[in-house]
Order: sequence, then C-alpha cells, then structure tokens
Amino acid sequence: MISRSLILLLLCLPFSAAVAAIGTSARDTGRSDTRSPDEIVYSIVIDKSDYELMLFENGEWIATYPVVFGNKDQGDKLMEGDRRTPEGRFRITGKRKHPEWGFFLLLDYPNPESISRFSDRKKAGQIPRSARIGGGIGIHGTRRNEEYAVDRFMNWTEGCISVKYSHISELYEMLPVGTSVEIRK
Repeated sequence: MISRSLILLLLCLPFSAAVAAIGTSARDTGRSDTRSPDEIVYSIVIDKSDYELMLFENGEWIATYPVVFGNKDQGDKLMEGDRRTPEGRFRITGKRKHPEWGFFLLLDYPNPESISRFSDRKKAGQIPRSARIGGGIGIHGTRRNEEYAVDRFMNWTEGCISVKYSHISELYEMLPVGTSVEIRK
C-alpha cells in the first residue's frame, strides 16, 4: 500500500517521474495496447476546489497534476478582469510556445455556453452593463523558477489554469487541438 505522503509527493512529479518512482501507472493494465494514436482520445477535468487537473485517456484516468488559478474566489468567471477561472466545457483550440510559461494551450473561452451565462448575468444586473466577457483563457506553466506557486496554492494568473513549468511540456506534447476540457468547482 502506498502511503499518503508518497501519494502527495507523486502528485507533484511529472507523470513519467511518478511512474518511475512507483514502477507502475494507471496505464498498466496487464495487456498490450495495440491502438493507433488516432484511436486515443484524451480529455481533461479540472477541479477548482481540489486544485487538480486530471488527465484521461479513452475515459480512463492516467494522471493528476496540481494546478492554481487566478483568484482564491473559486466562483465562475463573471467578466474580464475579475481573475476568476471560467467553469464549463471547453476545447483546446490552439497550442504555442510561450517565452515565460513554457507552453500555452488556448481554450475556446468564451464559447456559446459562456456567452449565454454572461448575457444572462448582465441582463440580471449581476455585472455592469459596460462589462466585457474577456478571453485568452488557457492552460500554461508557471515561470521557470516559480513552481513553488503551485506547491503553495498561490493563485496568480488572470483566470488561466497554471501547472508547474516542468509539467506543461508533457501536456503540450500529449494533447492535441480539440481535446475536451471540463472545468468545475
């Protein structure tokens, strides 16, 4: 049985290092995998209350990465500038290298669901009439020497999801454009 402290340590390691540390992974099913890369479908679930990004391959959990967000307020993004992370179902629509954060996985925020919620909140007077919905939300790394921000649960982004600098390259290499991302509280 794996101790709780070992599990916490493994959550902070890149997937490949965690596998090497315990000698097995969620992928080890005892059978050979003969699927082609075209048959592999990745998906992500981001749990804001647990500060976790869970990675799934064809519906099966394969890894968990610690994350931080923009604001300690775990509520849904209301408008541009509130530093909140949006909730809902999104897709990765672009991938690029980033000079500070290693890599950036752009999400399709705002999507029709987000725009509808934003419009409803505006009509209800929950946000100012002059408010804008914002955009540019994605998954990216910390700055190279600031991985401690994730370890200390220091929310620092403008509403994006930040993994450790050492983890973002794994996600960038693995996840294709079109990958589904669910963000929930």
